Amino acid sequence: MIFAAKVSEVPPWGKKVVSINGQEILLVNAKGIIYACETECPHQGAPLSGALVKDAEHLSCQRHGYRFSLKTGACADFPEYTLKVYPVQVQGDDIMVDLG
Repeated sequence: MIFAAKVSEVPPWGKKVVSINGQEILLVNAKGIIYACETECPHQGAPLSGALVKDAEHLSCQRHGYRFSLKTGACADFPEYTLKVYPVQVQGDDIMVDLG
């Protein structure tokens, strides 16, 4: 697990792009749960920094509305597209991400 950011840096229902070992990762705070995923939509590469946090478990791309599970990366409507997600642990105020 690698330090990514402080929980206080990712506002509720907000997002933050961070760089971990030269790789950009999007952190998402959905109802107090921190998720980590790739920064671009797997459909056409739209930046997900502008995506909408739809509920406590989903991120919706602003370009075409593809909705991805923040837990699994699955897109129910278009299963051929999967968002890469990363395991997260919160230790105090530290967000730790496992890039695999």
